Amino acid sequence: MDRTKQYGHFSEKGDAYYITEPETPRHWYNYMYNDEYITFTSQVGYGEGFAQDDMGRRAMLVSNRNLFVSEDGKYFSICGLPMNSGYTDYLCTHKNGSTEISQKKNGIKSTLRIFVPCDGMREIWSVTLENTSDKERTLSLVSYAKTEVDGTYRPQGYNLATGGAFEDENAVWGHFYTEFYPDPALPGRCRPMYAYMASSDKISGFDSRRNAFIGPYGDEQHPSALEKGLKCQNTDCNSEKLCLVLQNDMTLLPGEKKTVHFTLGLAYDKDGIAALSPDEVEKEFSAMENKYKERLCGIEISTPWGDFDKLINGWMKYAADMGSRWARVRHNGYRDLTSDTECLACVNPRLAWERLKRILTYQYDTGYAPRTIIDGAIRDRKFADNTVWMTFAADTIVKELGDINLLNEEVEFNNGTKASVYEHLRRSVDFLWNFTGLYGLVRIWGGDWNDCVNFAGLEGKGVSVWLTLAWYRANAAFGRLAAAMGKTDDAKTAAERGDIMRERIDKYGWDGEYYIYARTDDDIIMGSRDSEEGKIFLISQLWAVLSGAAKDGKDRIAMESADRILETKLGTRLAYPAYSHQYPYIGSMAEKAPGVQDNGGIYLHPSAWKLAADSMLHRPDKVEEGLKKMLVTNTEYETKCGEPYAMYNSYFAPETGYRYATPGQSWRTAASSWLLKSTVEYIFGLHPELEGLRIEPCLPLSWKECSIKKLFRGCEYNIRFVCSGESDKVSKIELDGKEIKPERNIIAPVGEKMNLTVYIG
Repeated sequence: MDRTKQYGHFSEKGDAYYITEPETPRHWYNYMYNDEYITFTSQVGYGEGFAQDDMGRRAMLVSNRNLFVSEDGKYFSICGLPMNSGYTDYLCTHKNGSTEISQKKNGIKSTLRIFVPCDGMREIWSVTLENTSDKERTLSLVSYAKTEVDGTYRPQGYNLATGGAFEDENAVWGHFYTEFYPDPALPGRCRPMYAYMASSDKISGFDSRRNAFIGPYGDEQHPSALEKGLKCQNTDCNSEKLCLVLQNDMTLLPGEKKTVHFTLGLAYDKDGIAALSPDEVEKEFSAMENKYKERLCGIEISTPWGDFDKLINGWMKYAADMGSRWARVRHNGYRDLTSDTECLACVNPRLAWERLKRILTYQYDTGYAPRTIIDGAIRDRKFADNTVWMTFAADTIVKELGDINLLNEEVEFNNGTKASVYEHLRRSVDFLWNFTGLYGLVRIWGGDWNDCVNFAGLEGKGVSVWLTLAWYRANAAFGRLAAAMGKTDDAKTAAERGDIMRERIDKYGWDGEYYIYARTDDDIIMGSRDSEEGKIFLISQLWAVLSGAAKDGKDRIAMESADRILETKLGTRLAYPAYSHQYPYIGSMAEKAPGVQDNGGIYLHPSAWKLAADSMLHRPDKVEEGLKKMLVTNTEYETKCGEPYAMYNSYFAPETGYRYATPGQSWRTAASSWLLKSTVEYIFGLHPELEGLRIEPCLPLSWKECSIKKLFRGCEYNIRFVCSGESDKVSKIELDGKEIKPERNIIAPVGEKMNLTVYIG
């Protein structure tokens, strides 16, 4: 793989990414969503879309898509497939909320736009065909959606749905039964539902039977019906695999163009099946664009690194918003939802607060929180850490909004009983305080943040030093909130517990030069200098800093050890040396090849945490190095390959061979949201406090000047940083050109706009 090849570029503002070469190293995706439905598409239209109910039941409306132009028995795809098929002028534009693919072939210019409107279980395709030749053209637009509302196709399997068309509605449909949003009057029973594709223009044909359109031996790039010159055949479907296909015929004069809109959606009855008119589609599209402009306007940065600005301003805010509502998409991880909501708060704290209250409704009244909500059930999976994240989120949001009384709002637990948000937090902290194993540290049980250390504590004795550090941080935040609310007994208890746990961490978690990661049920230490493999884990060192639990400067010693042992030119390893084989007390982490993801790979979520930890220790050189290594567009230390507008869960480490320096999963990672939070709150140093905005930056020393705009409690802070390049300490602050000396550098909002200049060094 040529890691130096360029496949596109950002728009000037960074609000779009233009892919100019369709054959990227892998599919480069964009995600589009509302609260009910999410879809994604690559630069050639490949992707999925599904609706989800409040308990994680899903209806897989789209499992792939392709659109074709047919003329005189020949056809081509307007999505750019197959590759190298004579397409010209190809361009894919990914934006927040939409993707547009355009190209030319055979004298026809085509444009496909895909977006998800602000509400509803649906996605909308808009197709424009333009005749760029000098003769009249008679064309058929054939639009195809693969669907799995009737289940995944398996040879010799059952698919029992039916399909057909409502030609008066210009729609093809599939009818199926599902547990999706069950009828409360009929618990445990499936309800009928329609999947449909409806056209804004009169249809000339349809197919609902996959074997008729794709054929038993065809494929989605070479449908049997098009290969035979048949186009659509108006087929119903009965107990075969569904598909959704519409045909729109048109005649275009030279220079003429025509647009057809398709609504793909889910409905409970025929009355819910309807195409949108062209005007309605454009209104929906404008509303969607305005939604994101308003929702994500709370932060904007400007630095000497233009592509970094575009990544943060154009994409990381959007990714944090998506993660706060859709977690990692494949399932609704409680930790993922909560942590991304904490990060979203620096952009839109009011929305983050509403999201957090929704998340709290899945918590148990014991204070424990589940691993995920999926397929109609709350699933624990014996994970220990999920409850620890809610206090971080609540603490951050309350400080962003400056309203401690938010904690008095009542929210349900998952059994329907209610309590204040404060009580949810108190029970969370209490639960982990009592959920201890060896040496009084917090149990690891079936996993902590590292999902794949899932064998270490199944007997209930093994403990996680990392989770104990995280609990210490949550307990400290809870204690501050309790004090602010005047709950002195709770604040006192938190302080006493913190002192006790800090001593335990110091005694049983320190390994001489750094913190261990965990102790198994049999008290085998993971992350010790005496270990054969997995001698050191990054996250314990980071959270010794983030939590403030370290004693006697051990946090700095631990970070220096991490630098010495874990740092590579590609980034910081999660653990080292990687495990070479499975151990009975570790779990699936050791089943991965060395250098892959958490088994010694460059895991980017902790890399984003490291930006925060390095900032707290005022190590601007390490902040700059860490940022450069994370960013795929920066090649100073190593050349990486991946989508420049996204963040990834990991880079593959040197021992992975041909995978080296290539990314893992994109989008579905907390690396996105934590890169945003670390940038705003730690690198630029805009820390929300109840009293105002505290400024404590740790900017890369090469940035001689940079700026950030932040909306904070109704006031627009425009902050310009002027840096000497000699240190990261604030030497002077000016408000409207006049020096001010705020206590602890906390600046309360005054009026609608404040123009600040912060001098560094």
